[in-house]
Amino acid sequence: MNASRPVTVACCQIAPRVGDLAHNRHLGERAIREAALRGAQVVVLPELAQSGYVFHDLAEALALSETLEGPTLQLWQALARELDIVIVGGFCEWLEGDRVANSAALVDAGGVRTVYRKAHLWDAENTIFTAGTEAPPVVETAFGRIAVMICYDLEFPEWVRLPALAGAELLCAPVNWPWGPRPVQERPAEVVRVQANASVNRLFIAACDRHGNERGVDWVQGSVIVDMDGYPLAGPEEGGGEQIVLASLNLAEARNKRISRHNHLHQDRRPALYGEEGLLG
Repeated sequence: MNASRPVTVACCQIAPRVGDLAHNRHLGERAIREAALRGAQVVVLPELAQSGYVFHDLAEALALSETLEGPTLQLWQALARELDIVIVGGFCEWLEGDRVANSAALVDAGGVRTVYRKAHLWDAENTIFTAGTEAPPVVETAFGRIAVMICYDLEFPEWVRLPALAGAELLCAPVNWPWGPRPVQERPAEVVRVQANASVNRLFIAACDRHGNERGVDWVQGSVIVDMDGYPLAGPEEGGGEQIVLASLNLAEARNKRISRHNHLHQDRRPALYGEEGLLG
């Protein structure tokens, strides 16, 4: 990887249909191809883009789940090879023992590089998914060091800190942010938290949301790409709907954690005072 070469990142804000696996594969492929045509080298899809999100119960999730050898990941691998890109997307993963995980795969021209299983489950997810137990992975790709986590994971600063300390330059987060009321003219709190996480870690973050009403649930439609100072480079787009949020990033900038002559975000940390040495090092 050329350390100073800009990398074009895309968040594909699409509307998967719960239970319609063939439609979701077609929708994802169309969005990935369009993003690549527009110059994207890293393409992020929403949480559970493969299956849809609002399951009735575990039985429905199991019926819609796939393994790593399933058609969705096979498609993403073929597209990554053909287009020479990185794809990060969410899928309902079948696990042994009739369990499922809310997972995200990072795929490049070499195949599936990692699968992350969501560790922090939101609301009814707790009745369906088995929570992950592994820290967010950091993968060395042709375009930079990329980490993966999913939606509610972003609400935990300790969790975001882990890949930052492990050398991640870009954090890709498939999300499904349910819409909720907020004061007039205020930005979605989910977007504000992404900005804060980026700033306190000097880490680029690409969070890909979805749109489309699903079983009575609407979405923030807040796909955003944020620089390492916490400022949005692209998105959220006013009006929502299907869209591709695109930005050019110099990921090498995320390696510089110095914020003043005498301050370094990582070296200034004093974990012995925080009581969490085992987690945060």
